[in-house]
Amino acid sequence: MTKEMEIASAIPPAKLFKVFLLDAHNTIPTILPQTFKSIEIIEGDGGSGSIKKTTFAEGLEKVFYKTQIVPSPDGGSISKCTTKYYPKGDSNINIDKIKEGEQKAMEIFKAVEAHVLANPDAYN
Repeated sequence: MTKEMEIASAIPPAKLFKVFLLDAHNTIPTILPQTFKSIEIIEGDGGSGSIKKTTFAEGLEKVFYKTQIVPSPDGGSISKCTTKYYPKGDSNINIDKIKEGEQKAMEIFKAVEAHVLANPDAYN
């Protein structure tokens, strides 16, 4: 199953890329420890092409994310995200759980965005 979404943010692309992709294994568990225990770099240095492991969903073998962050006309950014879900074995993907996950992802994005906007000197 593949889902796509776009999220607008007031954060400029370079900073958003650093917080959500380059340094996500440090920033996200720190900002939202109740949601993420850890994000591990499995392969690479954390930059483009790296593989990171986040454990969070039952019944899924893996989830693949592709994210592109582009500038928006107002100086912020737009995150274009594609998510592919791979069920474990013969299990079925629960659409309601996916929708819950998407809502949670939006809440996480907004929480991280609020943290970054409240701390403008961080993550430069």
